[in-house]
Amino acid sequence: MTALASQYDAVIVGAGMAGASLGAELAGHMSVLVVEAEAQPGYHATGRSVAFWSESYGGPNVRPLTRASYPLLSSPAPDFAEQGFLSPRGALHIGRVEHAPLRDAKIAAFADDALFQPVEAAALRDAIPGLREEWTAGLAEPTMCDIDVAALHSAYLKQLRQRGGNVACSTRLKGAQALSDGGWAVRLSGDEEVRTSLLVNAAGAWADDVARLCGLRPLGIQPLLRTVVQLRMAPAVPDDLPLVLDLEESLYFKPIGGGRIWLTPHDEQPAEPGDVAPDELDVAIAIDRLSQVVDWRVEAVERKWAGLRSFAPDRLPVYGPDAEAPGFFWFAGQGGFGIQTAPAAARLGAALILGRDDPLIAALDTKIYAPARF
Repeated sequence: MTALASQYDAVIVGAGMAGASLGAELAGHMSVLVVEAEAQPGYHATGRSVAFWSESYGGPNVRPLTRASYPLLSSPAPDFAEQGFLSPRGALHIGRVEHAPLRDAKIAAFADDALFQPVEAAALRDAIPGLREEWTAGLAEPTMCDIDVAALHSAYLKQLRQRGGNVACSTRLKGAQALSDGGWAVRLSGDEEVRTSLLVNAAGAWADDVARLCGLRPLGIQPLLRTVVQLRMAPAVPDDLPLVLDLEESLYFKPIGGGRIWLTPHDEQPAEPGDVAPDELDVAIAIDRLSQVVDWRVEAVERKWAGLRSFAPDRLPVYGPDAEAPGFFWFAGQGGFGIQTAPAAARLGAALILGRDDPLIAALDTKIYAPARF
């Protein structure tokens, strides 16, 4: 375990994308320790993402965070990364004739004529070779991009360390006690104890568990399991195929090169925090749903995995100080959109903690993300 000091300005629990990004933003202003229970950062949700940036993903109240993150993801500062993290792909939301109300509701929810473009049946078949004829309703989302998750996470960890922050892997939070001076005594594995003025809960699927270990009321953040499978298809899937999502939200898939795709049945099964694995039935369901969309043949199931996406009861992220415990800050509940919103979310979290204005997030309604709403 990393040799630890006895005192830090901020201790962040979790070194996935959430903890790494917020830690990097704070490290230039205070001493920061990020503790990670696993042997490597980003082992769980961050390392299992399907890796796309979509303005519609997460809904209208997440979109401002996604859009604010775009400049930093597409054209990062040279001292952060040598190149951008986004690659244009585009997306197609598809449905059968009976799904037209879902298409119209999606358009209405965002109230932005520039976000989606209606696509007719013939154009859908041109864009998706082998699409079955009953899929006739379509919406294009041209701004959708692939995102290099590993590179982004690595860049944040590098920046965190360059700014003097510390990351302690294989270091588990055992508990924390609020001190009379407003700080926290934090107990870690190996009978280590550190003190901090600020304790940040960026623990993803473990967010409510961390609250309990600190003697606080959990917020009802629920981990939901999502299955992903890598398939080699015949005929080979074009590398420039868009991300394809059905309007009923029963599957989505995208090419990853070499005639392969990543496919998910869009499942959301409540699960306990942990190192989750895919169920063979869910893999079979995903492949069956794919067969109802396109006439491709599966040549091989090459990989399969599952990850946990954690949601607050209203499915919005939770950013801000705990309503009852001074010095405890929530940075959790980021569902499947935590990576694509990471730059704006980290800047928002840092602005709230440091009490400063930030032009990047000045237009955001931060109250809708505050823990006090619960």
